[in-house]
Amino acid sequence: MAAAPVWSVDPRTGKQREQVAVEATAQEVDQAVRDAHAVRGALADRTVRAAFLRGAADQLEAAKDHLVEAADAETALGPVRLTGELARTCFQLRAFAEIVDEGAFLDVVINHPDATATPPIPDLRRYKVPLGVVAVYSASNFPFAFSVAGGDTASALAAGCPVVVKAHPDHPALSEMVAAALRRAAAEHGIPAGVVGLVHGFEAGIELIKHPLVAAAGFTGSVRGGRALFDAAAARPVPIPFHGELGSLNPVVITEAAAAERAEAIGSGLAGSMTLGVGQFCVKPGLVLAPTGAAGDRLVKSLTEAVSDVGSGVLLDHRMRDNFIAGVAERAELPDVESPVTAGAGGEHTVSPGFLTVPADKLAAEGEHDLLLEECFGPLTVVARYEDESEANAVLSRLPGNLTATVHLSEAEAAGEGRGAEILAELTPLAGRVLVNGWPTGVAVAAAQHHGGPYPATTSTSTSVGGTAIERWLRPVAYQGAPEALLPPELRDDNPLGLPRRFNGQLER
Repeated sequence: MAAAPVWSVDPRTGKQREQVAVEATAQEVDQAVRDAHAVRGALADRTVRAAFLRGAADQLEAAKDHLVEAADAETALGPVRLTGELARTCFQLRAFAEIVDEGAFLDVVINHPDATATPPIPDLRRYKVPLGVVAVYSASNFPFAFSVAGGDTASALAAGCPVVVKAHPDHPALSEMVAAALRRAAAEHGIPAGVVGLVHGFEAGIELIKHPLVAAAGFTGSVRGGRALFDAAAARPVPIPFHGELGSLNPVVITEAAAAERAEAIGSGLAGSMTLGVGQFCVKPGLVLAPTGAAGDRLVKSLTEAVSDVGSGVLLDHRMRDNFIAGVAERAELPDVESPVTAGAGGEHTVSPGFLTVPADKLAAEGEHDLLLEECFGPLTVVARYEDESEANAVLSRLPGNLTATVHLSEAEAAGEGRGAEILAELTPLAGRVLVNGWPTGVAVAAAQHHGGPYPATTSTSTSVGGTAIERWLRPVAYQGAPEALLPPELRDDNPLGLPRRFNGQLER
């Protein structure tokens, strides 16, 4: 493998800024994985692990100004957005530290022998252990929250798994800076630097997923790239779990009653959501089912006015810009598709937002309009105008899996009148998060959060945001008939670590 230089590129001009590193060779990937594998014991102590996570947040906050400056230079996402994202990242690291301290994620269950049961129950003790080295593939659109120190890394470290991160080519300099901050935090707590490895380059990503010491992988990116890695993970001599977030249309259903009640508010809210971050959110609403008739017309008018007021913006790189412009043009050329606000090239390096409208019946059956049911990454959404409920349901029945699905109801429908509950039931099989009278952009880091969904939204049933993301990097093991003196402290009767557990059928806290 040739060691090609890795450049930091300014997305505002497309020009190279500085050489950051070189692409990792197969030997360098192998070394990074072996270094991570060798230090997994350094994360065994939960107290040290939690302190490391908090220390990582502290290090990132201490370097905030330099990190935000570097991130903006490589992504053009802006200091305000990036400062908020860095704060979210630090909050997430500390939240996982709390989870590690609490210990409930270990799912400790102890059953003493019971000869009266049928069949008899022996002495059984079950908990969860870390899988091993986790490969993390950084996302382009969240250079902090879904990158080197993002949710995959934070949850894997919390589980006790070292990580090797494949840096995203859109922010290589920032990736190096964040990795250095994590390693400084590790050193403060006696953890070797190998606990967080970092490699650059396309071939390095392939070598990483194939490495026999990699035990699992987390990915956020395109359907094409994620599916290739997913297939590679499954084709290994020893297949490994691959938790990939690939793509999502995030459908929105607007009932006729909701449109009649607040068309203008829904139109302006939709404009804000679909243009947020120049439309580069994985939960951007990409397909909207809106009624025909006067209420639907008011909604489209409001959306037109609001989107027209949004200026052009810079996408993360010029490849994405080219794909967006081509994707918009291809969709706009389809029969019966109109462009109330034309999206496409803004200035030489920017894009302008817009939306398309199409009769919903064009999407109700397989045909040339199927392209409109595919995600277009950037500030574009498709508004499908439906005549009646059956037409809207026909479109929903054709949708693939999504991260989110949203319905906007009237006050009466939200109170239980009409088809509100039915629509929720129809949306639930489509997505991991179902919203009522809101917008999907914005994914709170909370215990009840679920950021995942049926394929192709994700390749597993897990979440990549929230406390339960830690479960991806653990596996259960049960000990049967093991003498107390040989058991790990987590499974001993006297509970020396004070863990929440289920003891002979009773939940103890």
